[in-house]
Order: sequence, then C-alpha cells, then structure tokens
Amino acid sequence: MFIKVCGITTEQDALLAVALGADALGFVFAPGSPRQVSVDQARTIVNRLPRGEVITVGVFRDEQRQRVVEIVNGVGLKAAQLHGREPLSEVEYVRKRVPLVIQGFVAGDPGISTAAGGPADVILVDAPEPGGGRLFDWSLADGISGGLRLLLAGGLTPENVDGAIRQVRPWGVDVSSGVETSPGSGRKDARKLRRFIEATRAAADALRYGTRSPATETAGTPPPYDWESEER
Repeated sequence: MFIKVCGITTEQDALLAVALGADALGFVFAPGSPRQVSVDQARTIVNRLPRGEVITVGVFRDEQRQRVVEIVNGVGLKAAQLHGREPLSEVEYVRKRVPLVIQGFVAGDPGISTAAGGPADVILVDAPEPGGGRLFDWSLADGISGGLRLLLAGGLTPENVDGAIRQVRPWGVDVSSGVETSPGSGRKDARKLRRFIEATRAAADALRYGTRSPATETAGTPPPYDWESEER
C-alpha cells in the first residue's frame, strides 16, 4: 500500500515521514494553502532527504503548465500533482516533461471514469475542499476502474484509515491534516503519523491475506512501496 504524506513544510517533518516509512512526500505550492511552501523552502528540504528513498511531489492548483514543469524540475522533485481543473492537454504537457503525474479529482467527479485512458500515472480522489481534513462519502469511489492507481485522500486519520482501505480498496492513501499537531498547522505529529502508517500497513496486509494478525500490527515498518514494480 502506497503512502503519501502531504503538506510537508519542514525538514524535520520530511525526515520523520521518511524514517517512518512514507513512500511519498507532498509539497504544496498552491496559493492560499496554510501548508504552502516556497520554491526555495522545498529545494532546501529535498536536498536534505536520503537519495532515492522517497517520491517527492509538487502539489499545484490551476498553475500554468510551464510553471509546474519549471518548479518540479528546478527543485528536483519526482512528480507533479495537479489538483485543479486542468484539461487533458495540460496534463499531457506536464507528463511529457516530468517523471510522474498525479491527477486530483473531487469525489463524484464524472471525469474520473475517463481517467483510465489519460496520461496521469495516478488518480487521486479527494474531498470537495482538499486539505480541509473533511471526509467524503467513500461510496463515491466505488466502481472506479480497477485499471487505475487510485490514491485516496480526504480526512484520513489513524482511526479511520483502516475502514477507508477496507471499503474503497485503493492503491494508496494520502494524509495531511489527519497527522498534524492541529489541523492546518502544517506541522506533523510523530505519534499520529506512526499510528497512521502502522494502521495502513496492517489494513493492507489484512486485505491481502484475509486476516489481521498481531504480528502484522507490531512488525517493523516495511520498505517503501515500489510503485514502478506494477504495470499501469
């Protein structure tokens, strides 16, 4: 199960997430977000991360496509997350110029049904107000094409991620406010983050093996998820 920790604002939180086993870190460049970071802040953090151990993602909303590519490649990020209403042509443009693209949709958006044939590598489904820490009706994610890498976001916490995984059966999960010291603070709580990652791994194992065992919940953190090992 792929785990992305979004809204990273400090080097300390980035290193914490990597140490606990996160597969990806999200850096928000969208104006107006309480977790927005500057290009220089993101570059400084990324340069301090262990090489090759985590996918770093720039998160954008309705940004000019040239600017998205410039920031991702200039900072040394490995992916772009497009979280606005970008048309297919914009997504294609970005995907040709960056290693990986995550395309975000609001739950229930009919555009999700056509995303399987699009250029994005991963499809993220979120609540109507991304980053707001609010849950959405998970049944809105039912029936999404099995050919998609579905990344589930929106109000996930250590307490509810097990239920979300069991119902939606996503390829991965994305958390931000649910592991913060307080919602919107941008600072991650080490205990919440550890519990979230442990609960996610345990839920994924339960689905894979059809049972939950104490060993699953107490075992050490597995190595980062190899998203490239699967075919789209």
